[in-house]
Amino acid sequence: MATVSTKSVRNDSKQVERAIALIELGARLQVLESETTLSYERLLRLYKEVAGKSPSKGQLPFSTDWFLSWQPNIHSSLFLNTYEYLSKVSALDDIDALMKAYRLYVEQMRSCQLEPLLTITRAWRLVKFVDNNMLAMTTCSKCGGHFVTEPYENARHFECGLCTPPARAGKGGVAGGLLLH
Repeated sequence: MATVSTKSVRNDSKQVERAIALIELGARLQVLESETTLSYERLLRLYKEVAGKSPSKGQLPFSTDWFLSWQPNIHSSLFLNTYEYLSKVSALDDIDALMKAYRLYVEQMRSCQLEPLLTITRAWRLVKFVDNNMLAMTTCSKCGGHFVTEPYENARHFECGLCTPPARAGKGGVAGGLLLH
């Protein structure tokens, strides 16, 4: 009987640690509810304590379109390749692999002096879209890289946004942009 309560306390501690890590990465409350077993009220109190403010209100982004536009697609593809690699080679839970992949993505963007376009909540949503076959990864027919696409993309003729950028790509100095020379 004592081991059951010990496991419960240990599990509770792990759930709190996971929630804190997600809050520190900027996750929305809906992500915390989905990825932990903690009650809404407890998550709300924890969020206010860790973030020092109430969580954002409103719906999570639901459209797949954002992930398919030029710059977000490059950022999303970088993240998703990292996430899928970590999921294959490690024994991490899915959410822990997601957090680790997101941290690596942010680190990579900052090392290139770019602002990350992808938030942890969008990264989480991206993984859910892929898991539900609403988005997929397709290999570029030119460079061989793997990019986020619609699930019915014809891989034989697919060219990524790096190999075939849109006409105005890289013209502006928008934060998070990739300047092509």
